Amino acid sequence: MTIMPFIYRKSIVVCFSLQFLFFLFVNGVLPGSIVETLPGFEGVLPFKLETGYVSVNESELFYLFVESQGKPQDDPLFVYLAGGPGCSALTAFFFQVGPLIFNTTDYHGGLPELLYNPFSWTKTASIIFVDYPVGTGYSYTTSSEDYHMTDTTSAKQVHQFLRNWLIDHPEFTEVPFFVASDSYAGIITPIVAKEIFNGNEAGLQPQINLKGFVSGSPHADTALELNSGVPFAYRLALISRSLYESAKNSCKGNYVDVDPSNAPCLEDLEKINQCVEQINKDNILDSKCARLSSKSNNKEQSRKFLKEISQRFLVPSPKTQDYWCQNFEYVLVDVWANDESVRDALHVRRGTVRTWYRCNSFLKDVLYTYDVFNAVDYYQNLTRTGLQILIYSGDHDMVVPYISTEKWINSLNITVDEVWRPWFVEGQVAGYTVKYTDYGFRLTFATVKGAGHSPTQYMPRWCFKMFERWIHYYPL
Repeated sequence: MTIMPFIYRKSIVVCFSLQFLFFLFVNGVLPGSIVETLPGFEGVLPFKLETGYVSVNESELFYLFVESQGKPQDDPLFVYLAGGPGCSALTAFFFQVGPLIFNTTDYHGGLPELLYNPFSWTKTASIIFVDYPVGTGYSYTTSSEDYHMTDTTSAKQVHQFLRNWLIDHPEFTEVPFFVASDSYAGIITPIVAKEIFNGNEAGLQPQINLKGFVSGSPHADTALELNSGVPFAYRLALISRSLYESAKNSCKGNYVDVDPSNAPCLEDLEKINQCVEQINKDNILDSKCARLSSKSNNKEQSRKFLKEISQRFLVPSPKTQDYWCQNFEYVLVDVWANDESVRDALHVRRGTVRTWYRCNSFLKDVLYTYDVFNAVDYYQNLTRTGLQILIYSGDHDMVVPYISTEKWINSLNITVDEVWRPWFVEGQVAGYTVKYTDYGFRLTFATVKGAGHSPTQYMPRWCFKMFERWIHYYPL
């Protein structure tokens, strides 16, 4: 009499489990799927790669997780937030700190070849690359309202993603946890840190062992960054001293939202614009490139597209042919990420995202609402938390000039522990650094010589050395 109900209940559980597994199978993915090979890479991947989705309310956020190639049980865990907003995790995975890069030196059409990145930060840290906010990359939602995000709701979504991810990966709850970010995500990072602190204090489980964050070319103060463009252009010899002094006097140091009646200021700004409009703002040393993307995920059309445009990027060389335009790499990832064999290898759920975009401009320009224009107060509130922070900037970046980052850091009024000095890689000056500390709070600011916006894309070796030293408590 007591056996039959038990068997009945057990059969219900088994039936439900089978239905759940069938649902996952139909969608082409199981949570936390291990990826051993990828189209374009020869042989088995020399690192542990896991992909999957984490549910946050009605949204499904796609992630790639690379386990540290060092000591994963001891090495820190990072979540890496790409900029945009709306730029895919594959941007960071391929172009910034991830373990793979594209072979651009001898591309001959077809699916791009992948190479191992010897300067990947995953050599000494485990990293979660996440497509956030929803609508980015392969992430999707069943509720159209969820696509309407803000800075603060985006940070909350990342926070919930992390709690849910750690539930499925309890072995990482004790290791030191850090947030890493680039570009626009610099304004999201301190908000995520605040959410984590509040969640830990509220007793949310699992606890997140937050130790600090790392941010490259961080957007933090919109007005300050825009106003820094003119003095930065003068420092880099893009405008003359006389024009700079004239604009400084006529505009009173304010080059944004200028009074329409201030004719002298407007005239000076027009002259400045004529001097810099053909400059690549990401890196003034680079050529200014057209924005290009493949219009179709059809293989033949993609190959034809690449064949037609590739000649624009060739630079004559006696030894080899190199693609000088960085945007060409973005075309390659566009083709690669929209290939069906790639999606299957990554365990992307079929029928969820029709076209993958490296950066979703519709999300950025239409769906997203910007509600935090100055994140400095968030940073200020974190100076009594004992966090360890690394901020680094390319010294040829006009998008977020390093002088604006240095200025808001100084506004925090924290004690200088080590004064401005050069830091070196292989006996060469790689940039300059200054260190601040107060009540256990440690902030290191570093410039990367010759680098532009997203320094890891320009100087990967130097940035890896910087990161490796900092994360293991060695001086830069």
